[in-house]
Amino acid sequence: MKKSLLSAVAVTALVAFGGSAWADVIIGVAGPITGPNAAFGAQLQKGAEMAVADINAAGGINGEQIKLVVGDDASDPKQGISVANKFVADGVKFVVGHFNSGVSIPASEVYAENGILEISPASTNPTFTERGLWNTFRTCGRDDQQGTIAGAFLAEKFKDAKIAVIHDKTPYGQGLADETKKAMNAAGLNEVMYEGVNVGDKDFSALIGKMKQAGVSIIYWGGLHTEAGLIIRQAADQGLKATLVSGDGIVSNELASIAGDAVVGTLNTFGPDPSLNPANKDLVEKFKAAGFNPEAYTLYSYAAMQSIAGAAKAANSLDPQEVAKALKSGTFPTALGDISFDDKGDPKLPGYVIYEWKKNADGSYGYHQQM
Repeated sequence: MKKSLLSAVAVTALVAFGGSAWADVIIGVAGPITGPNAAFGAQLQKGAEMAVADINAAGGINGEQIKLVVGDDASDPKQGISVANKFVADGVKFVVGHFNSGVSIPASEVYAENGILEISPASTNPTFTERGLWNTFRTCGRDDQQGTIAGAFLAEKFKDAKIAVIHDKTPYGQGLADETKKAMNAAGLNEVMYEGVNVGDKDFSALIGKMKQAGVSIIYWGGLHTEAGLIIRQAADQGLKATLVSGDGIVSNELASIAGDAVVGTLNTFGPDPSLNPANKDLVEKFKAAGFNPEAYTLYSYAAMQSIAGAAKAANSLDPQEVAKALKSGTFPTALGDISFDDKGDPKLPGYVIYEWKKNADGSYGYHQQM
């Protein structure tokens, strides 16, 4: 009887893991699986899951199957540390994540001390790769790159505008706002307002009132889509005719759900859309067939997993430190194109471009690459 029970448990486990119950390589994917930024957590998780399924189907990493474990940091640095410590206890060797720079930075120190390589699809704050750690990589760009593009764009297209620079006081949001402000100022355009708000704020009436009084026509936002959507909607409701310009942190279709019709005309920077690459057509269709639209950082997460697998093959090793060395010395085919990394762990990829939010033919709203 006892033997039969154990056999039943084993079979259940095998079914639950879809054939990867006997996995030899444990990789973590971490991000805000719950909370206001869960849309981005889903992008990281779904991208990693699809990559794992495809890599395992092709034979795994160096002949060993991947077991993926998920960590929910809820965009909270303290919870991110807890996730990192749990990954250590679980025997994780590689991490795809986190989403927020303010989570990735402290978590990466736990990983570094415990021999774990971290590759973030979305953490753009320069500090993440500027501390000389052996284990920090990203498949996205940096805020100093993004801010340079945004600042130059604002100075060229809105040179006569009154601009308010608003941020959410986080390493990502304030960091991006400051880099954009620096580039914009260097090009001769100065803001009329510079203010920070708190993550989770719901009522921006006082801020919008100040912007109306200052004659603001452009709002540069350093932060995520949740507060951005509320600012856009409330500004329209209060009669402030201002265009919101932001970065990669608003690239989720949930922005339109929050902002409503007022989202039209919103601008943001992001990398060239990998879903438009003809080479990714079948992959994009596979995601959609599974019921998930691979927007924003989904393919960046997929590429992070591909990078780990490619570097492990090149190193002929699953030792994270050996894989880190291989990442910095090779070039790997991914959904983002051929990718290589510099000595800091930053990718050598095309720069940021501008997107505009428009109403689609089916009545929905979406962001469209402009330049």
